[in-house]
Amino acid sequence: MLEENICTFVKNELKKFHKVLSPDYPECLKSLKDEDEEQRRSSEAFLKITLNFLRRMKQEELAERLHRRSQFGVHQRKLKRNLQQKFECVFEGIAKAGNPKTLLNQIYTELYITEGGATEVNQDHEVRQIETASRNPHKPPTTITCEDIFKTPPDRDQPIRTVLTKGVAGIGKTVSTQKFSLDWAEDKANQDIHFIFPFTFRELNVLKQKKFSLVELVHHFFSETKEAGIWIFEDLQVVFILDGLDECRPPLDFNNTQILTDATESTSVDVLLMNLIRGNLLPSARLWITTRPAAASQIPAQCVDMVTEVRGFTDPQKEEYFRKRFRKKKKTNKIITHIKTSRSVHIMCHIPVFCWITATVLEDVLKTTKRRQLPKTLTEMYIHFLVVQAKLKNVKYDGRSETDPHWSPETRKMIESLGKLAFEQLMKGNLIFYESDLTECGIDISSASVYSGVFTEIFIEERGLYQDQRFCFIHLSVQEFLAALHVHQTFINTGVNLLSEEQTTSQRSGSAQTQFYQTAVDQALQSPNGHLDLFLRFLLGLSLPTNHRLLQGLMKQTGSSLETNQYTATYIKWKINNKLPVEKSINLFHCLNELEDQSLVDDIQYYLRNEGLYKHDLSPAQWSALAFMLLSSDKDLDEFVLNKYFGSEKALLNLLPVVKASNKAVLPVYDLSEIGFEGLSSVLRSQSSSMRHLVLSTNDLEDSGLKILSEGLRSPDCKLETLRLSGCLITEEGCSSLVSALKSNPSHLRLLDLSYNHPGASGQELSALVEDPHSTLDTVRYGLS
Repeated sequence: MLEENICTFVKNELKKFHKVLSPDYPECLKSLKDEDEEQRRSSEAFLKITLNFLRRMKQEELAERLHRRSQFGVHQRKLKRNLQQKFECVFEGIAKAGNPKTLLNQIYTELYITEGGATEVNQDHEVRQIETASRNPHKPPTTITCEDIFKTPPDRDQPIRTVLTKGVAGIGKTVSTQKFSLDWAEDKANQDIHFIFPFTFRELNVLKQKKFSLVELVHHFFSETKEAGIWIFEDLQVVFILDGLDECRPPLDFNNTQILTDATESTSVDVLLMNLIRGNLLPSARLWITTRPAAASQIPAQCVDMVTEVRGFTDPQKEEYFRKRFRKKKKTNKIITHIKTSRSVHIMCHIPVFCWITATVLEDVLKTTKRRQLPKTLTEMYIHFLVVQAKLKNVKYDGRSETDPHWSPETRKMIESLGKLAFEQLMKGNLIFYESDLTECGIDISSASVYSGVFTEIFIEERGLYQDQRFCFIHLSVQEFLAALHVHQTFINTGVNLLSEEQTTSQRSGSAQTQFYQTAVDQALQSPNGHLDLFLRFLLGLSLPTNHRLLQGLMKQTGSSLETNQYTATYIKWKINNKLPVEKSINLFHCLNELEDQSLVDDIQYYLRNEGLYKHDLSPAQWSALAFMLLSSDKDLDEFVLNKYFGSEKALLNLLPVVKASNKAVLPVYDLSEIGFEGLSSVLRSQSSSMRHLVLSTNDLEDSGLKILSEGLRSPDCKLETLRLSGCLITEEGCSSLVSALKSNPSHLRLLDLSYNHPGASGQELSALVEDPHSTLDTVRYGLS
């Protein structure tokens, strides 16, 4: 019996060794994963015996190959263990010594990741991008989970090699890559992959002056592969994760780089990365690159097989996050209800990091104060966040009690230094800082760890390999808040307006304060991409006496008067009335919210409730207020019908942002001209447009109007699915422009209604598109039907 068992064991082990040495390696290793620990130890012991016999038989090469390949599984398991230890725990905010760990699997809330999008640069401030996304509740058809990021979609024949994932700061890109790696390491998903190598551009930046081959770079970061003697990766299923392309310094330059095809040839790290991305190195490897939107265009479009976008949390996912964070149902319901009442807070909660900030603040307010009024504005929220961090420092690090004043001299000095750093780097457009930046702001590099250790949720210190140090704020919004606080404190304390070109000291009179806030409004409006939008909201919010009281002990209580706030609000309304671009007007309405001035929106709501808008000749500011009110509504803009408000071209042009944010737009306009057609065409061309169904029936569109609309339909960014043009006085000439546009962009339109028009021979051409396999068009109506 014993002899039989031993013989069976030996035969089975020899069969395994035969597989390991076969040409199918490493595919054969999939069948070797299910051994338990006892089997593994027995197999390792028999391997030693076998290697000994092979060497005694003078089969050194065979013994070496068997040894190396048998160790593959051992070192793969070691890499999995290391990745599991690295990624199984997360710290919301950022890691802090002594903080209890949170299991990633416990807190992880599936993100809203969509396939599609362009690699072109989006110049808008990232908060503007989040606000735009929040107005688009209509999910595109393709949403994916992080574990399926390389799964080939049904409509594709070729496998996915390179995925580029975009998303604003704090939206969850890094956590998604960590979840992907953790699921693999825990044998939960993607077990066809032999190795996952997660890199960040921050750590790769440190090696920019050194030379490596691709194999050496992998060995450098993942010693398990070197220990396993793996020098050839072509036969393996390998995934490289390159996280944070926007932090690559200097940016990758694909136009001027040498071609490299040998994975063992040494060169600079950036040359390695560009050849890996181009597919010159390891074309069999898969790549997942993450980036903030502004840097996406660094990667040539031909090097990317699929673009995805992390859009953060949908509304149900926001609720799921807070229900996971707070176990008590009553508290959770109160917090969720409160967040929904503040549109600006609710919008920002698309960003997971902001959900964490909000949860931190509301938990503290509910626990430590008797006030029933929870913070509603962004400024209030960030002030409370700062107070929470100050209290944490007092109790945890300085040994004080929770009832002691929050603002010790040391803490005030720390906030001043961080604020100065935040402002100076914001004006330079920098999000990552170095030793010299800290020194210029009076921060001793030797004590920088105090800042990142104590105010860790605000300020992060990162050490790369060797001794390189980098610093950043936990999120761009935190940097903007501290920058606004610094500018405000400087003016209140010294009379110096840091936003003015001539930074002379002025008397802190009412007129000087009014000028101070007006200068800030002007500066923000001059920014082409809105990079001071959130900064301005915070600065104006800090002017309110109620917010001064929250910062008592940190900031002098000689803030602006009610009269100054009213002057500022009046100035903002005057600016809105000057026909600003829509996004700038919308931010100014957010500024009015921070000043607690709702008068423009209240006027519009009154007209809608009592008299209707037809009786009023609305000013530009009132039109902007109507657009802001509709866009800020918590109701989905599934269908927008223009003549509920006005059926004129003036109304259409003023409400184009609402048209763009709607799923379906019904636009009966009696006086459409070329300007109106151009406006609609711009909506069709817009990358961020949500409009999928457009009804223009019974308008006097004519051929001239259809030609202009066709330019929008021709755009690859146009995603319109239904176009109804019944009774629009269109002839064959106009229809020929439409045919040309649909041939250029055949991938979206499904229904075209041209009934009660005169398309002539072009009608037959449109009908032919229904039979075209490259066209999605399946219904065309024309004639008297």
